[in-house]
This record gives sequence, C-alpha cells and structure tokens, in this order.
Amino acid sequence: MATFLRILGIETSCDETAASVVVRHADGRGEILSDVVLSQLEEHSAFGGVVPEIAARAHVEALDGLIEEALERADVSLAEIDAVAATSGPGLIGGLLVGLMTGKAIARAAGKPLYAVNHLEGHALTARLTDGLPFPYLMLLVSGGHTQLVLVNGVGEYERWGTTIDDALGEAFDKTAKLLGLPYPGGPAVERTALHGDADRFKLPRPLVGEARLDFSFSGLKTAVRQAATDIAPLDDQDVADICASFQKAISGTLKDRIGRGLARFRDQFSGLDTEPALVVAGGVAANQEIRRTLQALCLEYGFRFVAPPMRLCTDNAAMIAWAGLERMAAELPADPLDVQPRSRWPLDSNAQTLLGSGKRGAKA
Repeated sequence: MATFLRILGIETSCDETAASVVVRHADGRGEILSDVVLSQLEEHSAFGGVVPEIAARAHVEALDGLIEEALERADVSLAEIDAVAATSGPGLIGGLLVGLMTGKAIARAAGKPLYAVNHLEGHALTARLTDGLPFPYLMLLVSGGHTQLVLVNGVGEYERWGTTIDDALGEAFDKTAKLLGLPYPGGPAVERTALHGDADRFKLPRPLVGEARLDFSFSGLKTAVRQAATDIAPLDDQDVADICASFQKAISGTLKDRIGRGLARFRDQFSGLDTEPALVVAGGVAANQEIRRTLQALCLEYGFRFVAPPMRLCTDNAAMIAWAGLERMAAELPADPLDVQPRSRWPLDSNAQTLLGSGKRGAKA
C-alpha cells in the first residue's frame, strides 16, 4: 500500500451539506485535513422538522462551494486525491442524489475511483479514525432516523443486534418537544428544560424492558407523554420541565436495560478478547449528557471502554464518509461503478430481519 491514501468525502443524506479531505497513513492512522459542514437548521426550524425538498435544494446551492473550500483548507487539488467517497444511503433520496451525482462527476472528471458509502457505516467506523479502535466492538447508533445496536466485526462486517421497531430515539425527542411547545431541534430543547424538572413526578413506561431481544421501542413512551400532558393541561413551565425530566429518566432506564443486555451478550460471545471490549456511541442523540452518564455507568459496571467520538463527528459529517471509503480502500475492497444508484433504505446488516428501524422498507414487526 502507498505511504498514505487521501480521499475526498461528500455527505448530503439529510439536512447538513458537508465535504472533507481525510488521509489514512500506512500505519492505519487517520488524519482529517479539512472538515466543512453547512447546517440547514434555520431553513427547517419554522417547519419543526426537515423538509426534503428544501434540503435537496440547499445541497444543490452549497455543495460545489463546500467541496472547493474543503480542498483549499486541505491544501490539495483534485489531482492529488486518490479517490472520492460519497454517501449513497440511507437518507432522503433528493439529498442523496445531489451528493452522489456530484461525487460521480468528480470521479469521472479526475479519473479517480468512487466509493458509494453507507452513511451508517460511516458512523460505525468513526471510532477507528478518532481512537484507533480494533475490531470487534459494539456500537449504539442513536440519531433522528436510527436507533440500532450493532456488532462491528470488520470493514463491511456488521451484525445488527437490536433496532427500533417504531420511532428512532431522536425522533421521540423531537416529537416530545413539539408536543410540549419546545423549539426545534427537540433533543437539546428537552435536555435543557429537563434540568429544571422533577424526574420522579410522572411514571412513564420503559418499553421492552425485561425482554431478551435487544430491540427498542419509543412510540408508547411518546404516547404516554402526550397523555400525561393532556391530563394536567394547561401546562405551566414547571409542568413542561417535569415531563421532560421524567421522559429522559424513562429513556435512561430503557437504555440501561437494553444496552446492559447487549454488553453481557458481547462479553459471552467474545470472552477470549486480548483487548478491553468497547461500546461506541454515535449519532446526534449521543450529545445528551443524561444518556452519556447512563452509558458510562453501564460500561464501568460491565468492564467496557466507553468511546464517544467528538460531537462534530457523531452528527452528520463528511469526514466519516471519507474515512469509510479509506477503510474500504485499505481492505482492498472494490470501488463502485459510476452507475451506482442511491438507496433511501440501506441496512448495514443485509441478513437482519426486516423491521422499520433496520434501514429496510417493511412492516413494523
């Protein structure tokens, strides 16, 4: 392999437009030369969520300039990169089309290989970029669109142990915030409000707690929040704070059971590991401090290393897409043809049972 590999990454799967240049050195170390992200928060805040048409249009307007900026910050030209990596799914199809078509055009014009990257694989491999984490490890992905517990065995080797059967955790936060009249994005708003609340005032359910399977469910919890709010309406500020605190406590209790069972399963399955087992947390919800404290305490209890990449690399970014492409290059996996198509649903584990939260279209199960 060459002394180093250098790749341009493009990310447009939802409401962030991003471009990055990342290097993988011969010893496996990663180095981010540039990482440019343009948020569309203001464009979508008035609607209380992401509007796909607005997101796609914003990607079209911003992406070329961001790629140019990423190359300038990295002090490299297109001729000096070794490949192009672009998110090909899962995500909003309009945004995916913008990023992938741009990646194809650059790869064709510059004569470079193209890697069509699974957005979830970007999250799954980020801990190897930031912490040099060896395989295998367990990853909890908690975001607006995904809640999954995944065994990461190697590049392209993923086993989904658990997924949401209804709402993703970030979606539950956003819907709870909207119900309570809090601003978008809902996760940070709920967390801030909960700081002033009584977490024991409302006894909210902890879905699937006690079950052997490792799946998640948050729709019933969201319904319980709505019922609690309806029962005491009209709400004052303290009521809202108490509901938020109780909601977060229910989430933490649910995760403690679900993830605790996952850590125990990992311990049993990989009892002969030479290295300390690790739990990686990724996705925007990973910023929630209550959730982090719960996961850190679990890792301490089960003897796991807790790994959380820097927050800017937990949310949508192009550095993780570039790194996933580099990992595939280093593993000598083939590049993708220029007629590769975007996929709005794309599970990491293609053998997993079809569930709503698995990245496949299907029934809720």
